[in-house]
Amino acid sequence: MPRDLPLGNGNLLVAFDSNYQIRDLYWPHVGQENHANGHPFRMGVSASGVFRWLSDVDWQREIKYETETLVSAIKLTHPDLGLDIQAVDAVDFYENLLIRRFEVTNRANLERDVHLYFHHDFRINGNEAGDTAYYEPDERAIIHYKGANWFLINGAVVLAEGDPGPGWEAAAETIPGLVAGVHKWACGLKQVPNLEGTWRDAEDNCLSGNPVAHGLVDSTVGFTLKIPAFQKRSFYYWMAIGPNFESVVTLNRMAQVRGPQAFIDRTSSYWRLWLKTHTADFVDLPDEISRQYGRSLLVIRTQIDNDGAIIAANDSDISSHARDAYSYMWPRDGSLVARALTEAGFVDLPRAFFRFCDRAQTKEGYLLHKYHPDGTLASSWHPWYVDGKKSVPIQEDETALVLWALWAHFERFGDVGFIRPLYRHMIVPMAQFLADYRDAETGLPLPSYDLWEERRGIFGWTAAATWAGLGAAARFCQAFGETDLAEAYRKAAAEIKTGVDAYLWQPQEKRFARMLNRKDDGAWEVDTTIDASLAGLWLFGMVPPGDPRMASTMQAIRQRLWIKTTVGGLARYENDYYQQVSRDIENVPGNPWIVCTLWLAQYACVTARSLNDLKPAMDILHWTVTHALPSGVLAEQVHPYTGIRSSVSPLTWSHATFVDAVHDYLRARQRLSAGKRKA
Repeated sequence: MPRDLPLGNGNLLVAFDSNYQIRDLYWPHVGQENHANGHPFRMGVSASGVFRWLSDVDWQREIKYETETLVSAIKLTHPDLGLDIQAVDAVDFYENLLIRRFEVTNRANLERDVHLYFHHDFRINGNEAGDTAYYEPDERAIIHYKGANWFLINGAVVLAEGDPGPGWEAAAETIPGLVAGVHKWACGLKQVPNLEGTWRDAEDNCLSGNPVAHGLVDSTVGFTLKIPAFQKRSFYYWMAIGPNFESVVTLNRMAQVRGPQAFIDRTSSYWRLWLKTHTADFVDLPDEISRQYGRSLLVIRTQIDNDGAIIAANDSDISSHARDAYSYMWPRDGSLVARALTEAGFVDLPRAFFRFCDRAQTKEGYLLHKYHPDGTLASSWHPWYVDGKKSVPIQEDETALVLWALWAHFERFGDVGFIRPLYRHMIVPMAQFLADYRDAETGLPLPSYDLWEERRGIFGWTAAATWAGLGAAARFCQAFGETDLAEAYRKAAAEIKTGVDAYLWQPQEKRFARMLNRKDDGAWEVDTTIDASLAGLWLFGMVPPGDPRMASTMQAIRQRLWIKTTVGGLARYENDYYQQVSRDIENVPGNPWIVCTLWLAQYACVTARSLNDLKPAMDILHWTVTHALPSGVLAEQVHPYTGIRSSVSPLTWSHATFVDAVHDYLRARQRLSAGKRKA
């Protein structure tokens, strides 16, 4: 199930699913640890003897964000309840505090008690063993904890004039009319014989009040609103996260003294300001596309840890495949995202990423497969032992693209002080590795794993990325006065290009090959499968986009990989098996990927000779917006027959490529408009 609504501040990330349930909760790093692990934090509503969880199919839900900010705008109705609920959610931009506001309207012609229930199914540190849940009487709150991970849950009813309070004084000084403290609660065991969890207790409007449970535990809290006929009442819920009891109590009292609305308001203002300072000149770009551009930047930010890791995706539902997920920093994805952020004018986020890479690189100068947000090495399926001998288990583009993105950042901002410590420690070692890790005969990179992480060989994408990385390093060396190094790296890059022209170009096919491998007898094994990743040849600048060879390759990609259903979009390559839903390869060579489809838009922009030539790019930008979730979140793939988002959602790379495509469109339009005026 996609994550329709990620909210975060770089330390805390909370992700809601399409039922408006919390499913992932990461802290203290974005992507590490997941304290929900994909299990739903249920919410239930009861009125006039009718109880419904939000997972009930009859709920009508509108799950969106407020415009230009990371604050939600939720509308909920259910035909059996006679209620309208408007909700707002925010992770404070600075404090590790989730604040939620619910405004409930009673559509019945009589006063009613409306009960709201919130269930918490924590897996603290990513597992359920050894957790504790207890009621804290001084704070009138529920606390879950294990080790240095503490979660305090509380709420407050907003009283209208003449409304009775809940029968107690507030736990701490509060703003007038705000009465804090849970009304009812239960702490208990889950997933043990005869005990599903405390959430079952809520269904009869009677929570046990059990004050503590340990082991496999959950909790449920309840709040009651007395709402006159056709009137509305408001209520706040919050969750404070910290490393110990004192930290969460401090946040709890802060919410009461300042008022929870203050945190929502300041967070909304912060993200609007953050986005405003990086808004492009959209000229006449349609509103839906400029809105998606802003939403993409905001969603990208939710997936970036404050220590520099740009996470591929935080959607734990994918973990059913091999019991692993996408919550890692892939240097490739990170570099491409950092490059898009540089294009959008961001300084701090790309710099944190480059410093992360500097810390992560090996002493030999390369980056490995992927990393945890805390900088430690993550899981991998690339072996160190291939064909009876040791092999370097890398995707070489992951090292090369860091240099490519870093040069773009330096070219844009020119901060020598930032580059200085990276030059000798990261730039030169990485470049030297790229220059050395090549075949002496062909000049091409030695075999490594492809960007899809499925096969090992010499790839067009990898060769182009390595060429670009060496070119970036040569420019750095030239700028720092080391002309001998600069010349060596330029020479290595030139030899790679010569090798691509000689070995990857297939005249008989009139397109570049996807992959080469040398067989034991010295002959070349050529894989001519049409693969969208060959777009890297022009994306990284090695082959000019207008080169006839590139044009014929891109034409083959467009003709063969376009999905021939009403959904459209571009597959990765012919007969793509990953999450494959159709064996009709002629019409559906694979699921359409957002990233690959947007490469076609970018290609249309860089090759356009008239304003009319930009129409295919605009059509694809519209296609992308159409296939976003209502919240604006972009997935990795979409279903080729239904158009429903599939695989992880959001995919950070998808959002970054949309940002890139918008900039390419705006540049092309400016170039063509200027040419038209001169003519």
